[in-house]
Amino acid sequence: MRQYFDSGITKPYAFRKQQLLALKQAVVVHEEAIYAALYTDLKKNKEECWVTENGFFLAELNDTLNHLRQWMAAESVRTNLLNLPSGSSVMREPLGVVLAIGPWNYPFQLLFTPLLGAIAAGNCVVLKPSEFAPATAAVMQQIITSTFPPEYILYVPGDGATVIPEMMNHFSFDHVFYTGSTAVGKIIYKMAAERLVPVTLELGGKSPCVVESDANINIAAKRIVMTKFSNAGQMCVAPDYILVHVSQKEKLVAAMKEKIVQFFGERAEESDNYGRLINNKQFDRVAAYLSQGNLLFGGRKDRDSLFIEPTLLDQVSLDASVMNEEIFGPVLPILPFTTPEEARAVIARHPNPLAFYVFTASTAKEQYWLEAVPAGGACINNASWHLTNPNLPFGGRGFSGTGAYHGRYSFDTFSHKKAVMKTPTWFDPALKYPPLKGKLKLFKWIIR
Repeated sequence: MRQYFDSGITKPYAFRKQQLLALKQAVVVHEEAIYAALYTDLKKNKEECWVTENGFFLAELNDTLNHLRQWMAAESVRTNLLNLPSGSSVMREPLGVVLAIGPWNYPFQLLFTPLLGAIAAGNCVVLKPSEFAPATAAVMQQIITSTFPPEYILYVPGDGATVIPEMMNHFSFDHVFYTGSTAVGKIIYKMAAERLVPVTLELGGKSPCVVESDANINIAAKRIVMTKFSNAGQMCVAPDYILVHVSQKEKLVAAMKEKIVQFFGERAEESDNYGRLINNKQFDRVAAYLSQGNLLFGGRKDRDSLFIEPTLLDQVSLDASVMNEEIFGPVLPILPFTTPEEARAVIARHPNPLAFYVFTASTAKEQYWLEAVPAGGACINNASWHLTNPNLPFGGRGFSGTGAYHGRYSFDTFSHKKAVMKTPTWFDPALKYPPLKGKLKLFKWIIR
C-alpha cells in the first residue's frame, strides 16, 4: 500500500472521482444486501437504514463529489509586508496510508463515511470493521473487495483486540481514525503515540438534554423520543439524560409516554420500527440500569431476543452507574431542576459531552446554555440531527473525542495543509541579507 501511494496514482482529481463513483455504484448495487445485514445485526428496518446508514452515506458522498474539485484547489492567502512581492497559498495533500476503525452500532455508515473522506483526500485506506456486527461486516467486505485492489483499499476483518495492535505496532500509519468507546479510544491513542501517528477519535459520553420552562413540550417530547430510541438507543449522540425544569416535568413525562406508544406501539417488541441490542454483553449492561431508579415507563425485557423496552426513569441517584456511564441503550433518566446553576452542576460531573441539546423558546436562554456548556456539537429545539448536515463539523472534545469530520471536514481530516510561498527573482533587496547591523529601525518598521 505504501508503494502504491508513493507511485502518485491516488493523487489526481480524475482518479479520486472515479473511485468515489465506483464506491457509490457498489453501495447502490448492494442496497438490499445492506438492508438484510443491518436487520440481522440490529433489527433495523429499511427506512431507518436509509436515513441513518446507506442513505446517509450516499448523501454525503454526493456532496463530496459536487465539491471535490473546489476542495482540492490551492487556497490563496495574504502575504505579509516582510515577504512581498511573494505569493502565498495553502495546498492540501494526501496523508498517505490511513487506518479507519468502525464501531458496531452504525456499522456501515460509521466505517464508510470516513472511507469516502479518505478517498476524496487521495489516500490509501485500511478498513477495520467491528466484529460484533458480522452480517454487515460481510457485506462491506464484498463491496470493498469487488471494487478496489487491496493495495489501495484493504479490508481487514477479525477480532479488533488482536488485529489492530498487530497493525499499529508494526506499521506507521499516516493517520488513524477511530469511532467507538472512550476506553478503547485511549488504547488506540497510546498505540498511535508510540509512533507519533495523528488520530481522530470519535468517542461518546453522556450527552445532556435540557428542557427549559418555556419549551414547546409536545415538540420536545417528539424529538427526544425519536432520537433517543432510534437504534434501540445505541447512538453516540442520543440524549443520555434529561434535565427538565421542575415546572414542566409532569407534562414532559406524559408527552414522552404518549410519543413512545405512538411511535412503537403498546408492545415495542412487535414493532417494525424498534431495534434490538447488539449482543448479550450489551443487553446485560443496559438491563442493569433498569433497577437504578423509579420506572416511569417501560422496563420490560427479554434476553433471548435482546429486547429492552423504551424506558423512562426518575428518582435516579447521581452516584448510580446509569448517571456515570454512557447508557448506549433505550433507558432515559429524567432529572428535574429549579435553577440553571443546579442543572449545570449535574452536567459538570461529565464535562465536554459529544453533544448538548436545549429546548427553549427564549433566544436569551439558548445563548446562555450554548455559552455555559462546552460540547462537541449542539442543537436547539432538536436532538442528534446536526450530524446529518455535511456543512457542520462532527466531533467531540476532551473525553468525547478529538478531531472532526463530515463533508469538507472529512477531506481536511485526511489531508495535510501545506504552506507554500512563491517568491519572484526580479526583486531581491539587499536589506534582507547580512550585514544586518544598523538595520534595526528599518526591521522594526517592516516587522510589526
